[in-house]
Amino acid sequence: MSTDAQETDDDDLRERITNFLRRNFPQIQMHGGSAAIQNIDQETGEVSIQLGGACSGCGISPMTIQAIKSRMVKEIPEITKVHADTGMEGMGGEGAQEGMEPSFPGETTDESEGRDEGPQAPF
Repeated sequence: MSTDAQETDDDDLRERITNFLRRNFPQIQMHGGSAAIQNIDQETGEVSIQLGGACSGCGISPMTIQAIKSRMVKEIPEITKVHADTGMEGMGGEGAQEGMEPSFPGETTDESEGRDEGPQAPF
C-alpha cells in the first residue's frame, strides 16, 4: 500500500474511533475526563486508548475501560483488540507520573488557572 493511501486509511480509522468514543461515551467528557488515541496498528487491528483528566482516579473508570474494549471491537470491524487505561494502573496511587494525578470537575490548581475542567456536579 502506498504511503498516501495508508495515511488516508489511518486518518479514516482514527476519525471513526474518535466518533465512536464521542457517540458511545459522552460521559467521559461531560464528567471532566478525556480519551486520547495513543496508537493504531492497522496490521494487527490493535488500538491503544489513554483516559485522562477526571478518569484518572475515578472509581468507575475500570467499567468504562471494559465497555470501550468490548464495544469497540464489535462496532469497528478493523479493530481486533483495544488496550485502554488511565495511566494509574500499577501505581497504587503513589508515585504517579507528573500530569497524571487525579483531577475532578470544577477543581482548580495553580497550573490549571484559566482551563475549564468541565461541568460542576449539581450537588
